[in-house]
Amino acid sequence: MIVEAFLRWAETAKAGDRARAANALGRAYLQSEMAAAERAAAEMAMTFLLDDPSPKVRLALAEAISWSPDAPRAVILSLAADQPEIACHAVTCSPLLSDSDLVDFAAGGSDVTRMLIAARGTISRPVAAALAEIGEEETIMCLLENEGAAIAPYSLKRIAERLGHHCEIRNLLLDRGDLPADARQLLTQHVSVALVNLPLAQATIDPSRRHRISREANQAAVVSIAGELTPREISDLVEHLRVSGQLTPSFLIHALCSGKVEFFATAIVNLTGCDERRVRSILATGRIHAVRALYESAGLARDISVIFVEATLLWREASKNLSATMLGDVCGKLLEKLRWHGTHGAAQELLEMVERLHIAEQRQHARAYAQVASLAAA
Repeated sequence: MIVEAFLRWAETAKAGDRARAANALGRAYLQSEMAAAERAAAEMAMTFLLDDPSPKVRLALAEAISWSPDAPRAVILSLAADQPEIACHAVTCSPLLSDSDLVDFAAGGSDVTRMLIAARGTISRPVAAALAEIGEEETIMCLLENEGAAIAPYSLKRIAERLGHHCEIRNLLLDRGDLPADARQLLTQHVSVALVNLPLAQATIDPSRRHRISREANQAAVVSIAGELTPREISDLVEHLRVSGQLTPSFLIHALCSGKVEFFATAIVNLTGCDERRVRSILATGRIHAVRALYESAGLARDISVIFVEATLLWREASKNLSATMLGDVCGKLLEKLRWHGTHGAAQELLEMVERLHIAEQRQHARAYAQVASLAAA
């Protein structure tokens, strides 16, 4: 009877009075002891209030019940689909919304709805995956900053693919310890593209050289990353690079000359399909003909495979000299052996790239030396 009287009163009451009554009704439903019939009537009254023309009334109801696991689920679902200032309470707070509900709201809702979901105290991997797939920049930033969000490696990679060009998102990703290697590699591509697209670079560097600079900068970054990965991560990164067409001869020679043996061996295993132990054995101790056959089975042409064979022999020698810099030692000696051997075409381009690596390493070594000398003189 009380609820029936409330409904009759609500037909003529002012919006402010209805809002206070809606809030009181919601709190009474959650906090007061009611008979089953009264409880059912109160739930019907709240359902009736969902159609109230005043947003204040629906907002007051949402504020009263959204936090509770004992609220009527049907009412919560309706409030969560209301206009943003009302939905924010249900979407961000309600424990009644399942992962399936949140995924549906993310897919069918507005930018604001997705932002509210990303701000929930805890977010499961399926919900994070949905946001990673369709979320806008602000939503993704909120998701990445949310310590309660469980984000799968695949979702982090998807974010890197979609929004890695966005500086703040890129920085948030790079700060994560769980960022997978293939996602990190994608971000290095975005950085190199951003650099060569700077107005100054476009005005002063011809397109072909900009493309080469971008490619080699990306290769250098990935080679650097490769030295910090676990075997499983290396395998995933190699597969990603192969599928995306980035396991090029120049990339492979860079990794080999840098002494990134784990990465290089995994790449050769991937390209040849040979047994891993067999590949490692050939690289470490195999005779010249066996090493050359291995590289040619990976798809390297004969004139290029010769360079890789020489680099492998030099790597074996350099790895015994712990005081040397692997990159400078191998590149320098490789150039001494092959520079005047009449190479041309792809082989010549490969040696030119090796020379650029050698020069960059010499300059880095000179800077380090100057810094040490300056500190000693101080």
